[in-house]
Amino acid sequence: MLSREAEPVPLSENVPVSASAPRARRLARLLDARLYLCTPRHQTDTAFYEKVLGDGRVPGVDLIQLREKGLEWRDELAGLAAMAAAAVPSGALVSANDRADVARFAGVDILHVGQDDIPPRLARDLLGPDVLIGQSTHDPDQFLTALADPDVDYVCVGPVHATPTKEGRAPVGLELPRLAARHAPPFEPGAKPWFVTGGVAPHTLDAILETGARRVVVVRGITQAADPGAAAAALAGRLREA
Repeated sequence: MLSREAEPVPLSENVPVSASAPRARRLARLLDARLYLCTPRHQTDTAFYEKVLGDGRVPGVDLIQLREKGLEWRDELAGLAAMAAAAVPSGALVSANDRADVARFAGVDILHVGQDDIPPRLARDLLGPDVLIGQSTHDPDQFLTALADPDVDYVCVGPVHATPTKEGRAPVGLELPRLAARHAPPFEPGAKPWFVTGGVAPHTLDAILETGARRVVVVRGITQAADPGAAAAALAGRLREA
């Protein structure tokens, strides 16, 4: 058990705008989203988040997830707090990865889980109705199960291409997003949002869009770009025009 001295300050005390956003507001932002960034902490470059998220005047990252395995509790909360502070001007949604305990006390907008993490039903019991829940899927059965799950608010499909961020996981190719587009046409009223993951980059985006996908998750295409802000704006612009 943590001592009182070691207990982290909830993100909600630092960033009340993100923490107090009701479910309806978060869902509305999710339904309009196109570009989802997963990134480790940028501890020495706090301007990174502001560059990729922007202030809402030009397209940019709509959702941002802290994805860095093995972080200590306090470090993870600090990383999420930095993201949330930068996200206020644009209204971007902030996501915790895997850990429902962190999401429960951090005041984030989203918890994202994989197939081997806490089941969405149990996560919902811990988090209540306001925090959105996303789930990764890697085959048609997993996708259709998540699509029908009332506790899952959005679904990720992939990885469509091999990627070092999913080490050891074989790419699923483009047929899974084609199936997803048939079952949940993007931006059709009532359709659950879904995002394509895995090797999404400027040179792979056209083929992904041809499957019917309109939402993507990006890692290296932004985090390793010479100008992350320009890379995010360019990808977001192409998605908005698709």
